[in-house]
Amino acid sequence: MRTLAIGDIHGCLRSLERLAEYVPFEPDDQIVTLGDYVDRGPDSKGVIDWVIERTLEGRCTPLMGNHELMMLEALAGRMPMHQWLGYGGRETLASYAQRGRTPHPDCVTESHLFFMSRQLRRIYETETHIFAHAFVESQIPAEDQPEWSLFWDRCDHMQPHYSGKTVIVGHTAQKSGEPLNAGHFICIDTWVYGNGWLTCLDVESGQYWQANEKGDTRTDWLTTPEA
Repeated sequence: MRTLAIGDIHGCLRSLERLAEYVPFEPDDQIVTLGDYVDRGPDSKGVIDWVIERTLEGRCTPLMGNHELMMLEALAGRMPMHQWLGYGGRETLASYAQRGRTPHPDCVTESHLFFMSRQLRRIYETETHIFAHAFVESQIPAEDQPEWSLFWDRCDHMQPHYSGKTVIVGHTAQKSGEPLNAGHFICIDTWVYGNGWLTCLDVESGQYWQANEKGDTRTDWLTTPEA
């Protein structure tokens, strides 16, 4: 069984569907999505539908991202609505509005709110890897990681985790379009919403596949981390 991690999607359903066609999936593959399904791109609703479908099939382990947190907080009235809208929430609401209807928070379906609030994981751990949206503190067990680290911190100063496990994260956009391999952590947010790529990484072999909003695809292998 392979473990395949997918980085920040940000409403880019076309890239996600093209990537799903391109990756040579096998029946027992387990997909781990690293969060930030919503905001900025044109079809956040479609992305959430895609993730829910594969989660219900038992093929996907979905994590929470900071953009899901902001969306839930804004819709619950615990965060100023304009603040979330400024971070890409306008595009998210537009994806939920039916044709001819003005985008409004009431357009968001209850099933999606339930999924985001109850079924997205904070962190996921295997025998060899730790998966999180943004960052993992080096001396803290996976299950005890603080919220700021998991959802908001940047990976550029991440130290090796005491468990010896490799950490897989997104959140910190790699505008080069290539995953960042630091050895003890790998960042696969490759800026799909900003004319970059959406990345799917085989965490064991190091092969990755990418697609973009133009429909282009490519594959490569992680570069060797610098000494």
